[in-house]
Amino acid sequence: MWFKTVRLYRLSPDFVLPWDALEDQLAAQIFQPCGKSEAARVGWVSPLGRDGELLSHRLGDCVMFCLRKEERLLPSAVVNEAVQEKIDEIEDAQDRKVYRKEKLQLKDDVIATLMPRAFTRNRVLFAYLDLKQKLMVVNTGSAAAAEELISTLRESLGSLPLSLLDVNNAPMAVMTQWLRDHKATDHFVIDQDCELINPMEEGNVVRARSQDLTADEIRAHLDAGKQVKKLGVVWNDAVACVINADLSLSRLRFEDMVLEQARESDPESAAQQFDQDFAIMSLTLAGMFDSLFAAFGGLTES
Repeated sequence: MWFKTVRLYRLSPDFVLPWDALEDQLAAQIFQPCGKSEAARVGWVSPLGRDGELLSHRLGDCVMFCLRKEERLLPSAVVNEAVQEKIDEIEDAQDRKVYRKEKLQLKDDVIATLMPRAFTRNRVLFAYLDLKQKLMVVNTGSAAAAEELISTLRESLGSLPLSLLDVNNAPMAVMTQWLRDHKATDHFVIDQDCELINPMEEGNVVRARSQDLTADEIRAHLDAGKQVKKLGVVWNDAVACVINADLSLSRLRFEDMVLEQARESDPESAAQQFDQDFAIMSLTLAGMFDSLFAAFGGLTES
């Protein structure tokens, strides 16, 4: 359950979660496996897995959700090969050319035939609402996956006023200055990874990993006008991650001191262990988010 990547969204200040109706609203979109002719399905499952009875899990000011997605795997190469076989059969048997409109219909027919026999793949995506910080924290690096979860939750709740984060100081400018100064602010320490881009020339990218970022080579790239798009940092000796220009966080790693806090007491069940992990993780991330926003001049008022 420990998050590895984070995409952050801002909740409207006046948002109130409908606690009394929440489980019924989520149950209306509880996960059901794909039908034979369906390419994909999404729905809610318990964050606690098989040990959970509820479709949400509340702990203090935070509430966790888990979206499950099942997809039928039908490789395009398999479809295209089957379609071409159909085309060849028609052209040989009827001595005529098969044109685009008919090819599209043949493709639809092939997909309908093959879909019930396709293998399925299941994925789960965790996210939680921090009702104190008015944030939604999604455990994915994919904007599309995050939007799918948000869209499903919005449909379940009827309303979910969210917006992308907007800070007062441009993250790329701030991180570039950090790297120039060899010093970050707000309890962050620069680590050993970065990605530099030339904003005037697409594709002009330099990536450094596990390197000394105080080296002359890095300084030369900065002097040439490159800016920091991604920067590896450590926050408060507790969390290591890469801050991206869109304020998403990747390669999130909780240090041993944090993980040990979640193991200080012996849980009697998987549910209790989940609670301990969730409590420590959300509390740690809340502190890091405060520092993150402060480092970039705070969130805008709008």
